Amino acid sequence: MPKMKTKKALAKRVKKTGSGKLKRHHAYVSHFAGNKSQKQKRKLRKGTLVHPSDYKRIKNLLQG
Repeated sequence: MPKMKTKKALAKRVKKTGSGKLKRHHAYVSHFAGNKSQKQKRKLRKGTLVHPSDYKRIKNLLQG
């Protein structure tokens, strides 16, 4: 069976940290920003880690 290709769309959105965790950006930042509080927009600017329940599925898509 041939090797699995990396899903490039996901690879551009997720980076691996030094300890092997996956880092991602928040959604809901650029659209309808006027309806969001300043605090909410500030928190959305920061990156976050991929949730443990999604980790296995996303790791599979990145294996190339």
